[in-house]
Amino acid sequence: MSAKKVYQFKIALQRAPLPIWRRIQVPDSYSFWELHVTIQDAMGWEDCHLHDFEIINPASGRKERIGVPDPVFEDFCTKRDKDIKIRDFFNDQNTTATYVYDFGDGWRHQIKFEGIFDVMSKQKYPICIKGKNACPPEDVGGVWGYEDFLQIIKNPKHSDYEDMMEWIGESFDPYSFDPKEIMFDDPKIRWDMGPNKY
Repeated sequence: MSAKKVYQFKIALQRAPLPIWRRIQVPDSYSFWELHVTIQDAMGWEDCHLHDFEIINPASGRKERIGVPDPVFEDFCTKRDKDIKIRDFFNDQNTTATYVYDFGDGWRHQIKFEGIFDVMSKQKYPICIKGKNACPPEDVGGVWGYEDFLQIIKNPKHSDYEDMMEWIGESFDPYSFDPKEIMFDDPKIRWDMGPNKY
């Protein structure tokens, strides 16, 4: 996507047993939906649950919840993320937000706006500049479930080890992360298939 400027954010998973974070840059024209897709891909989530952003609206001074409205969770979000631009909310005085993914497991991410930067020549956006540690597996049971998971997979003598390894279906290295391996989906395509699949 062509852009004149990019917004830089640090996304950090809160209360995780390991520091898990990503530093990303996205075009200044992005909506919150496009930011959502970028966070999903950078973190390593599978985008198979509901989400929302909690952020102060600079115009009103009130906290708003921005996401994909759902009749089951109608009290959760007030505005559709596809319709709201990040540049209308993030600025030098309004630098933080919370991104919640999977209302069951309750993964809360702190979003820190780190500034606006010039586009680098020939660079495609969004990009992930840096990060640390692997994303937890989907449906592992939130922060506490992930702590248990890590304890189990490092102990082959644990009574739940075989079941857990069969569930995860592959080797899992909690310390693994390489920003070069991140592949970003087209948010427009994800919108067409995303909100309707929950």
